Formats: sequence, C-alpha cells, structure tokens
Amino acid sequence: MSDYKDKYQLIWQDDFETDGLPNPDKWSAQVGGHGWGNNELQYYTESGNAWVENGKLIIEAREEADKADQHEGRTITSARLRTVGKGDWQYGLIEICAKVPKGLGTWPAIWMMPSVRDGKGGWPACGEIDIMEHVGFKPEEIFATVHTGAYNHIKRTQKGKIKKYEGVNDHFFVYSVEWMPDKMIFRVNDDILFSYDPKEHLEAGAKVTDAEWPFDKPFHVILNIAFGGNLGGAKGIDMGVLPVRMEVDYVRAYSAKQQK
Repeated sequence: MSDYKDKYQLIWQDDFETDGLPNPDKWSAQVGGHGWGNNELQYYTESGNAWVENGKLIIEAREEADKADQHEGRTITSARLRTVGKGDWQYGLIEICAKVPKGLGTWPAIWMMPSVRDGKGGWPACGEIDIMEHVGFKPEEIFATVHTGAYNHIKRTQKGKIKKYEGVNDHFFVYSVEWMPDKMIFRVNDDILFSYDPKEHLEAGAKVTDAEWPFDKPFHVILNIAFGGNLGGAKGIDMGVLPVRMEVDYVRAYSAKQQK
C-alpha cells in the first residue's frame, strides 16, 4: 500500500462480483438524450448499456439506429451510472480501477458531483470533480479537472492538467482523488497528475471563498461514456468505432482514520 493510503480506511466498495445488472443498492442510472449540457449525441438508457460480467462493470456505447424512436431520436445509446444516495462522501480517497475505450468521438469519464444542491447555486458554482476524462482525439491522454464558480470551462478558467499514460486503452489503471478539506490530489496509479490548492490561485493573503472551493459537502461518483459533444466531438466523430466499452474493475471510497 502506498504511503498516502496509510491514513485512510475503506468505507464503501463495489468489486462487481455478481453478474447481471449493476447492484441497485449502489448504483442508479440517469436517463435521457438531451445533450447533457455539452451537445452530446448519445441517449443514456435505464438498462441494456451497463452490466456486470466476469468481475467487471461494462458500460457500452453503441449505435442503434433502428431504435431511435425509443431514444428521443438518438441513434447512439450508452449508460451513465451514479452512486447518489447510495454512496456519498465528503473528503477522503476515492479510487476507480478502469480501462477506457478509444476511437474518435469517445468521451469516457469518471467524475463527481454534489449529492445535494445547496444555496451555492447550480453548475458551476456547486462544484465538479473530474477524476478522469479521456477523449478519442487525444489517444492515451488523461484529464483531471475541477470546476467552480471562479474556475470553469465556460470562462476557460478551469483548473486541471492533461498527461499521457501509455496503455490506458488496453490495460486497467487506477484513477483517484485524495480530497482533503483544503486541497485535492489527483493520481493515475500512484503518479500525481494534478493538485488543486485554491490558495495557489489567489493573491497572497486573499481569503478562499465558495467561488474557489465549493467542495465542503458530500459528492457522489458518476461513470459514463459520452459520444461526440463539445469536447468528445471537438475533432469530429467516427461512427465506425462503435460499439466501445469502458470496463471498471472496482470503485472504492476511503475515509480518514481517526487520530488516536
């Protein structure tokens, strides 16, 4: 176990040991084909695009032109699973072991959103934690990003980093965020990809506000494959790559151990 993990204890996990639909005690599906704020092309289904098989969660995006009338006119289906109300955490270590798909237009993501929206408003003021994003036009490159009221992609001020990791499309990698009350550290396996400390982006002596740090409430995990859209389709799409899958070996959440 890596040194940084020594201060944490496991509190929630899904190792996907039972074949069939994802465990309803741990996961729920978001459904719809309205573009999800990013002009995405897929329709997320209630079932059929996510299942457990041979110890892995499979999320599959595929073309189903003959079923477009069932999917708000969308010819591509996929799945978007989340742990809201079934796995919600404030601070700790969240890690996901996954293998991501490749192909022009693909946009798999492992990320977190607030479980309860509070008085801080909607997105981006509520905060967003992107543990892992990958797009097909940047093979083997992994994104880690945070979005807040002050820092977000609408303003082009989001805070994050992109780095190449050979083999992410062919092998399982562990994507994680170590979330502390005042900063976050994003890792790929044990390599630090990106650290976010809001104080580093302010003038000396300035106070951190909700605009820089809305991450003081429970968040939940989201797993999905989008196709096309503002980011996934920025360099075009190739329908010929479908179907594609993201495979997930496990999802685990840890909390800080109590100090003796």
